[in-house]
Amino acid sequence: MIEYIIAHSPDDRVLQKARDILNSGGLVCLPTDTNWILVANPYKKEALDKLYKIKKENGNKHFSLFCKDIAMASDVALIDNQAFKLLKKAIPGHYTFIFEANKKIAKVIKASKTDKEIGIRFVPSLLVDKLLEAIDDILISTNIPINALGINEGEPIYSYMIEDCELKSQIDLIIDPGEIEFAGVSSIISFLNEIPEVIREGAGDTSIF
Repeated sequence: MIEYIIAHSPDDRVLQKARDILNSGGLVCLPTDTNWILVANPYKKEALDKLYKIKKENGNKHFSLFCKDIAMASDVALIDNQAFKLLKKAIPGHYTFIFEANKKIAKVIKASKTDKEIGIRFVPSLLVDKLLEAIDDILISTNIPINALGINEGEPIYSYMIEDCELKSQIDLIIDPGEIEFAGVSSIISFLNEIPEVIREGAGDTSIF
């Protein structure tokens, strides 16, 4: 289940394997700038059902959508000119941006309690970028729940722990780039109102907002 890669040069074979799994409704696990995550193709109902089941059983708070660039994000979120200019200064970075979802994605992923809000991430990660290039679309993600791993908050996570955890039957591939240094939680910026609002201070510099 685990595929080991070189962080600065992800193996095309592994990326193609991940793409095929995602396009067939499977789940892929990999590390980002902030945590180990599960990603899925949001347009595959089977994959979404798995993620919602994991969320319900383990109390995960939210999903985020990974986008390679603003153009990709604009396909699922309502991004005005002011937000566009600020995003250009900040991405890629350790941020989660909250936007109003458009109808295309809201009807698919049940974005939030009102089905109107989505979190968008532009992750500073070559592996994530390459995976987005391979699938040529957005990915939906959620953190690996620590209670499923049987560890406490702040304890390190390793790929072998994920391979042996209670979620192993639901994960089709784990991509391990070796030693990882996480930046910490992402800063959360809301663009739901006219003036951007910092919801959470995290690893991303919020002074530009």
